[in-house]
Amino acid sequence: MTRSIQLFLLCAALLHASLRAQTGAGSAPLGGPATIFDTSPNAFGFASPSLSGRERRAFVVGNAFFKENWVQAPASAAGRDGLGPLFNARSCSACHFKDGRGRPPRAGERGVTGLLLRLGVREAGQQDRAHPRYGGQLQDHAIHGVSPEATFAVEHATVRGNFGDGASYELQAPRYSLSRPGYGPLGEDVTLGPRVAPQVIGLGLLEAVPAADLIARADPDDADADGISGRVHMVQDLRSGESVPGRFGWKATQPTVEQQTAAAFVNDMGLTSPMFPSEALSAAQAAAVTFVSGGAPEVSGKKLERVTFYCQTLAVPAQRRPDDPQVARGEALFEHMGCAKCHVPALRTGASACVDAYRDVVFRPYTDLLLHDMGEGLADGMRDGDAGPREWRTAPLWGVGLIGAVNGHTRYLHDGRARNLEEAVLWHGGEAAAAQAAYRTAARPDRAALLAFLRSL
Repeated sequence: MTRSIQLFLLCAALLHASLRAQTGAGSAPLGGPATIFDTSPNAFGFASPSLSGRERRAFVVGNAFFKENWVQAPASAAGRDGLGPLFNARSCSACHFKDGRGRPPRAGERGVTGLLLRLGVREAGQQDRAHPRYGGQLQDHAIHGVSPEATFAVEHATVRGNFGDGASYELQAPRYSLSRPGYGPLGEDVTLGPRVAPQVIGLGLLEAVPAADLIARADPDDADADGISGRVHMVQDLRSGESVPGRFGWKATQPTVEQQTAAAFVNDMGLTSPMFPSEALSAAQAAAVTFVSGGAPEVSGKKLERVTFYCQTLAVPAQRRPDDPQVARGEALFEHMGCAKCHVPALRTGASACVDAYRDVVFRPYTDLLLHDMGEGLADGMRDGDAGPREWRTAPLWGVGLIGAVNGHTRYLHDGRARNLEEAVLWHGGEAAAAQAAYRTAARPDRAALLAFLRSL
């Protein structure tokens, strides 16, 4: 490392420490009042320690519903039938195993839950629209007597590159394909968007960040000329009917934890709720499929409320070894390389939150919850709402270092293409191209320090 860089990092570390002290971020653990100290395979599954006794009871009930396997109707198990007729998983936890992250299928592997495909049809000069026969999401499972929509497979192409010191690396670019369509031809203009299930920790804190703060942080026209032009994805809140900032999903398509949860129930499991009272079937499918409903709605308002509360109040594991010299150096490099421009270290909640303990507190999720152009390398051809194919919400980084311990894999990014954290960094492009180049051309010890910092989160 040159002397000039050493001096810069020292100054950056001192300035960062000063700013964190001024904002309260310096003393804030990753999850603020929702922080726990656990590194076991169950690290993502604990309740926030700040919950009251009544809130803990609600959390336990929500946990039971989150893990519950739904079955085909009619069934003797009253209150948990109505699965499908088309679906991706039988329970929330099937995709969010141990409240963690899903992964793409391994070579030759079939029937993987934890990854789904968004589906669209491209029209010349227009945005994608839902497929007229198959809708907006591929359901690769079905109840007895009903045909699944299709089967998908994935192949990989090798993308090669070199670090600044001449060392080489290889990335894997996935390409998904469909076969055995169950409801007629798919056509040739189909667009596919693979999405892995993210971990569900700390969602109530992200939900409690004031909308005005997200809007104020956005810079869609890059007015400050720093190369970063994050923007808010405005979506409809089904409760209020208003257009509000999206916060959840890989493209920030849902504004609240409740709406994200209800959308997963209907799209991923074929379960209706008061928020989405109709099955996610196209007209062609509704005419071709015969099934028995599990009720109207199949997920009651009370169950939706409890599962939502469970997701809102899952605890966030604390950072490990923050005072380790290599981790501290990696944090300074994280700032110096420009990573923190989008992965904003600290946010503050407002006066409204799912529990009292989450109001007006600082926490460190490492996200701005905005959409950013991540370059052509990560574009998958799919639009989602107003989010273009190259745009992705900045993913929170809390918990990334524990994915291996909890889920037994280290797959990252929206489709799990990155086999480790370094590959995740190397895939960054678009607005993040300068940060990626800074990492790629850094000396090996600096790259190791940055990765040590990420693994500590």
